[in-house]
Amino acid sequence: MNTTDELEGLRQRIDQLEQQNSQLNSELLRLNARAQASEGYRFLFENMEEGFCIIQFIDGPLGPLSDYVHLMANPAYCRHAGLPNVVGRTLREVIPDEAHVWLDYFGTVERTGNPLYFEHELLATGRCLGLAAIRIEPAHNHQVAVIFRDVTARKRAESALQDLNAELEQRVEQAVAQSQKAEEALRQAQKVEAVGQLTGGVAHDFNNLLGGILGALELARDRVAIDQPKATITPLLESAHSAAQRAAALVHRLLAFSRQQTLQPRATDVAVLVTGMLDLISRSTGPHIELDYQCSDACWTVHIDPPQLESSLLNLCINARDALPDGGRVRIALCNVSLTSEQAAQLELTPGDYLCLSVEDNGSGMTDETLTRAVDPFFTTKPLGRGTGLGLSMVFGFVRQSGGQLHIASSLGQGTTVRLLLPRHHAQPAPAVLKPVAPAPRSNTSATKRIAVVEDVSAMRLVIAEVLHDLGHDVMMFEDGPQALAGLAEQPAPDLLISDVGLPGGINGRQLADTLRGRYTGLKVLFVTGYDESAALANGNLETDMRVLTKPFSLEALAEQVGQLLEG
Repeated sequence: MNTTDELEGLRQRIDQLEQQNSQLNSELLRLNARAQASEGYRFLFENMEEGFCIIQFIDGPLGPLSDYVHLMANPAYCRHAGLPNVVGRTLREVIPDEAHVWLDYFGTVERTGNPLYFEHELLATGRCLGLAAIRIEPAHNHQVAVIFRDVTARKRAESALQDLNAELEQRVEQAVAQSQKAEEALRQAQKVEAVGQLTGGVAHDFNNLLGGILGALELARDRVAIDQPKATITPLLESAHSAAQRAAALVHRLLAFSRQQTLQPRATDVAVLVTGMLDLISRSTGPHIELDYQCSDACWTVHIDPPQLESSLLNLCINARDALPDGGRVRIALCNVSLTSEQAAQLELTPGDYLCLSVEDNGSGMTDETLTRAVDPFFTTKPLGRGTGLGLSMVFGFVRQSGGQLHIASSLGQGTTVRLLLPRHHAQPAPAVLKPVAPAPRSNTSATKRIAVVEDVSAMRLVIAEVLHDLGHDVMMFEDGPQALAGLAEQPAPDLLISDVGLPGGINGRQLADTLRGRYTGLKVLFVTGYDESAALANGNLETDMRVLTKPFSLEALAEQVGQLLEG
């Protein structure tokens, strides 16, 4: 073989080696990409919220493909289904009594290849699951992937609603059989019942927020006072505190609505009341609304329930805001008017002197049909979830109870003016005085105590913890019941449990307290709740060393309850 032939052979060998090297590099890149993808899939598998498993059909006691085995299941599988350690086990081992049902569902997917979406109750654990199943190709592997979530709470709510509707329908039918008047009374009773449920839920959430606001303001004021603040700071804090207390009063009236609480009228200077609300109204209407206030000199005194008038005015301003989605002007005006016999007759009032409080907007206005029904209970033109249809009707009811009248003038595209006419009262109004709030007292207990705080609202949790720290105690904070049970298992026994009644996580405050009192004999408990005190009694009467504090509460009240419980 000559040199030329040898060189040509070497050249070909080099080409082969380069080709092999290129193939090896490609294979390495492919394997690396596959490893990265596999790691990503593993992370998703371990951390996804939904339960996930892959099952494979196998021959069973009833013939070919009459059972299946769990090839894999993620951590969320047990959390949603309530079935632990299913990997490697067959369906008939895990839930033998229900095997035929699940084989029918997933067997259809395995045979046809058509995805399936359905909901079904897992009787073994009492949970209702929302599931999606799809066949994994190739079909001859007989594998199906299943993803699901626990929908028990929603299904129970739907069932309860269906039961309630069925009961209400039965009651309506019975009423119709008796008489047009009994039926109407029943329908109104149903509406009031629904309003009671609505106001209770709104009040709970609002009181949670108010508790955090009031507590934070009190803490800020206490600490600013120690540092000897500038004189301009204290009035701002007092104003914010007063606004929060006014909001708390609104919530209590919301809760009292279904109980038909009586008004508590007194001689009131409405000009002072409105001036004190302007900041709150401005914040409620937003920066896109131009707020204007006009008040004539020496406005007459009226005899009304001030918080009810505050609520009515705020409601009217919010209605005006909703009629101005693109911005506009809202004008609040106060003036004295004297009605002649003819004018009073048109308004169904007696002749005489009245104070007129009006709210005017340049918004969308109302049609004639809407105007005629504006104060009807439950009538609203707002989208679902944006209004109850009770606002104007409650304002109308308050004004009429106060001996006055509500008048609405509106044209489509021309805006709306709502006037409240309230009878003049000749007594002098009592001056409004802000009630000073005392700083939270130090505890009388001599030793530091260990206190567990379970509260899902972060602002509320922070305020309670700060007060307890200031009282000299060690505080452990948790967001829900399961977190508290797990965290306290690794800690010495607490001396006191402070827990909200309504907690997320599947364990309410009363259930948590009962569990921990079983673990720690004699554990003292202070419940806090945005509902009334009966919320803590869902499982029976309060036991020894249990108390309830309703939100919003003062820091002084919290410190007093803690001190009394710890001192026995």
